[in-house]
Amino acid sequence: MKKIAASLVAVLMTAAIFAGGSADATGKGAEFIIGNGAEPQSLDPSKIEGVPEHRIYMALFEGLVGYDPKTATAMPGVAESWTISPDGTVYTFKLRKTTWSDGTPITAKTFVDSWLRTLAPETGSNYAYMITMVVKGAEAYNAGTGKASDVAIKAVDDYTFQVTLTGPAPYALDMFGHYAFSPLPMHTIAKFGDEWIKPGNFVGNGPFVLETWTPQEKITAVPNAKYWDKKNVKLSRITFLAIEDNNTLYQKYLAGEIDWDCNPPLSMIDELKLRDDFQVSPQVATYYYIFNVTEPVLKDVRVRKALTMAVDRKELVTKVMKGGQLPADSIAPVMTGYTPAKGNPYDLAKAKALLAEAGYPDGKGFPKMTVIYNTSEAHKKVAEYIQQVWKKNLGIDITIQNIEWKTFLDVRHNHDFQISRAGWVGDYQDPNTFHEMFLKESGNNDGAYDNPKYDELVHKAATLPNGPARMQALHDAEEILMTQDQAVMPLYFYVNQDIIDTAKWTGWYSNALGIHSYKGIAPAK
Repeated sequence: MKKIAASLVAVLMTAAIFAGGSADATGKGAEFIIGNGAEPQSLDPSKIEGVPEHRIYMALFEGLVGYDPKTATAMPGVAESWTISPDGTVYTFKLRKTTWSDGTPITAKTFVDSWLRTLAPETGSNYAYMITMVVKGAEAYNAGTGKASDVAIKAVDDYTFQVTLTGPAPYALDMFGHYAFSPLPMHTIAKFGDEWIKPGNFVGNGPFVLETWTPQEKITAVPNAKYWDKKNVKLSRITFLAIEDNNTLYQKYLAGEIDWDCNPPLSMIDELKLRDDFQVSPQVATYYYIFNVTEPVLKDVRVRKALTMAVDRKELVTKVMKGGQLPADSIAPVMTGYTPAKGNPYDLAKAKALLAEAGYPDGKGFPKMTVIYNTSEAHKKVAEYIQQVWKKNLGIDITIQNIEWKTFLDVRHNHDFQISRAGWVGDYQDPNTFHEMFLKESGNNDGAYDNPKYDELVHKAATLPNGPARMQALHDAEEILMTQDQAVMPLYFYVNQDIIDTAKWTGWYSNALGIHSYKGIAPAK
C-alpha cells in the first residue's frame, strides 16, 4: 500500500486490508489475496512446473500469446498478430514494441535467446520437452547432440519472430502460452545468475512485477508500469499466500483475509456445496498414482495391473472425494474428437489372480512399499483410502508418507520413490498434453516409463494434421501406456474447485484449464 498522510484514512485502509480486497491509497483498484498453497519452488519460467508456480507466473510474465479468461485458448500477448503457413508448420509472430519492467526492449531475439536457454541441457528444464515436441531441431539441441543454430527459431527482424515446427501440430498456438515458451530477461540473468528472481533484482514483462518474497509466507506483486496493456490492470496488488493447510486457508477466507481460495478442504465439502461462492466446473485434469517401473517389484506389469484393478474408483469419488469428480481408467479424459483408451477397470478377481501369478498369492511375501504425496488434506485422504483398499482386497501393507512440495518434486524427478501421488492439469486443450509427459525424454516422466512403440506413436501424432488419424495415433499410444503397460494408475478426473465471490470480483471466470489472467480482475462496482 502507498503511504497516506491522513491518519484516519490510514486506519480505514488498515481495516480494509484485514477485510480482504482492500482499495489502494488513491481509491483505484484493490489488493487481491490468493490462498495459493505451497511455497513455490522457483519464479524462473525455465525451472517451474507446478500449479502454485503457474498462478504466480501469470502475474509476472507474458508469452507470445496469453489465455482467454473464459475459454483458456490463445489470445494476443507480446505478439499482437501472427500468420500460419498453409501446411501448418511455420508460425510468424508480429511482436508489440514493449519492454521489460526495467525499460529494456523485448525483441524477437529475446524469444530466440530465451527458448534456447530453456532448451540448453545445462539449464535442466523439466519442461524443455514441450519445445522439443514441436520445434524443429530442438530435440537434438536439448539432448546435447545438436547445435543451437539448428533450432528452427529466428528473429526475422527486431519485431518479427518465426518458428518452424516438426509437423502441423494443431495445438501449437495454445501451447505457446505455456511458461516453457516464456521470454526471459537475459540481461538480468547474465547480471545476477540464479539470484535474478529475488526482489530488487527481478525483471518481468507481465501485468504485475515482483514486490516482495517472504519465503514460506507470501509473495506480493504490484502493477508493472511498463506493461503494454496497463490500462486494463485494475488491481493495486496481488498477494500469494504460501499456506499448505487447506483448513487454515478456508478459515482465512471465512474471516475475509483471502479473496480466492484455490484449495478448498475436502473435510468441508458438504458445507461448501451449499455456498454460492463455491465455484465448481469441468477441468481438463487427471489425478493418478505413478509407478516407478525401475523398482524391482513394480517392474512386473502384473503387479501394476493388480494394484490398479483392486481399486474401485467410483467408490473413491462418491464416498471420499464427493466433489463431482469422475472415476478414471484412462490418463486422458474425453475431449473433442478423442476417445480415451478403456484402460484396466476395477476387477477384484482379476487383480487377485494377477498378484498370485506374480508370486504374491493373497499378498504373501509382498514387500512393504511406500506411497508418497505432497502436503494436502485431500492427498492424505486418497492415500489412506488406497492403503486400506490394498490391505483389504490384496492383503498387502503399504506406508504412506507426506513430503513438502519442493522436496516432493525433487524426490520424484530423481526417481527416488516407489509409488507417488500425481496430478496433471492440461497445459492446453488437446489429448497430447497428457501423452507427451510419458515420453522417454520427457522431464515429467518421473516413473521412468520407456516403451519405444509408445514414443513412436506420440511423435507420429505430432506430425499429423488435426483429424481422425492423429487422434487414432494418440488413442493407440494410450492403449499401450494404460491397458498394456499400466505405467500409472489413474484415479479420477478433476473438477475445478475454487472459493471466490464472483459478485464481489468481476473478470474471474471458471475455465477448462483453471488458468486465470489477473489483468481483467477488478472489484465489482
